[in-house]
Amino acid sequence: MKLVTFLNKNQESRIGWLLGEAVVDMQLASEKLPTDMLTFIDNHEEYFSIIKALGEVKPHYQLAEVKLLAPLPNPRSFRDYIGFEMHMQNASRSFGHQIGAAWYDMPIFYFTNHQAIYGPDDEIKRPTKETKMDIELEIACIIGKKGKDIKAEEATPYIFGYTVFNDWTARAIQKVEMEIPLGPHKGKDFANAIGPCIVTADEMEQYRIPFDESVFQDPIRVPKVAGSRFDIKMTSRINGKTVCEGNYKTAYYNFEQMIERASENNVNLMPGDILGSGTVGWGSLIENAFSVHRPLEPNDVVELEIEGIGILRNTVV
Repeated sequence: MKLVTFLNKNQESRIGWLLGEAVVDMQLASEKLPTDMLTFIDNHEEYFSIIKALGEVKPHYQLAEVKLLAPLPNPRSFRDYIGFEMHMQNASRSFGHQIGAAWYDMPIFYFTNHQAIYGPDDEIKRPTKETKMDIELEIACIIGKKGKDIKAEEATPYIFGYTVFNDWTARAIQKVEMEIPLGPHKGKDFANAIGPCIVTADEMEQYRIPFDESVFQDPIRVPKVAGSRFDIKMTSRINGKTVCEGNYKTAYYNFEQMIERASENNVNLMPGDILGSGTVGWGSLIENAFSVHRPLEPNDVVELEIEGIGILRNTVV
């Protein structure tokens, strides 16, 4: 199921699901269903039972009649990881750093701004005086139930669904900030775009494949705990030009390993928390020193597409 948050014809925020190019409004389908995504995620097992009992439901709107919003506009928290070795190598090189040994021992994350959430076709304001605005092509998972000290092999049921994530980055600001070892802050603070929908976890299982160590060229650095991955294409375009084509199966760390790391030491993950995968290799412009495309400028249109989920489109202003 592809779940969406949208504005209806009366400019009211509602949630529903996609049927091709049409939208079912949950509350119009049943008064027992909520109007916001966080409430739905909190009690999703009950609500899915209600939806199942409805049987076939006719859509209430054509997709062109509504405005899609960020599918989860108010996540409880937002952790972003660096899950792809190729991106870690490329980005570290661009900043004159080397990958520390700790990166190969555990998935590393930082907390990003869960109050700066944008959705499909939203305008993204370039930070004042920023000269190297960048994109980052990621997939994100949404946590579906509360848990702590979750082992990777037991983590899959904690995932509610997946969405496309653009981790917008101000590289000029970030370069100065990264001289102090506290991780990213204002360079990552201004915009996190997600959408166009949340694909429920069960729908993505069709793409799951066993770990393929052949995607890692250095046998010494093959992940110690392999797990599985999704074989899904990840593509980014700027003004219609393709600037990256990758695949999630090349992730060094999968979401289950990230959940284990986030929840260890008695830390609760909550329904509505978001975890970003990190940028797929070559999924940001900094990785090739902006040679594939210049830094982003006003009126640039950015499209991130992930197989099985859809296209997240935004315009820089």
